[in-house]
Amino acid sequence: MDYNPLKLENQICFPLYAASRKIIKLYTPLLEPLGITYTQYITLLALWERDGETVKALGERLFLDSGTLTPLLKKLESQGLVDRRRSHEDERQVFIHLTEKGKALRELALEVPHKIVSCVDMSMEDAMELYRLLYLLLKEEGESGVCSIEQ
Repeated sequence: MDYNPLKLENQICFPLYAASRKIIKLYTPLLEPLGITYTQYITLLALWERDGETVKALGERLFLDSGTLTPLLKKLESQGLVDRRRSHEDERQVFIHLTEKGKALRELALEVPHKIVSCVDMSMEDAMELYRLLYLLLKEEGESGVCSIEQ
């Protein structure tokens, strides 16, 4: 049987895309009562770990560009969950700080990971291996985030 490089099932991108959509779909009903989207949730997760990061550092951790992150942060700010503050030393740097409301939301989100784990039928060994492989893939990007493949 000949290998067809353009067959959907032969693309690594497709199961990654479909699995990502499935996982986000599982998160959606759990996050709705908190009043946040999945992308807002992962942003808050990062800030609950390291409050007061720059927009640039936060974007790097989340693999989000500023065009995606800036409107997201503005929305979180309008919800009263974060404050954006310009650096006094360098006006180009903006730091993101959780508000008291943003910090309090962490307690309400504590059950989300446990509920997600119960929805995914995967052994702990498989989950750990998937995690390892996905981060291996994420680390494969060059410094610019773009793979330089000769054409």
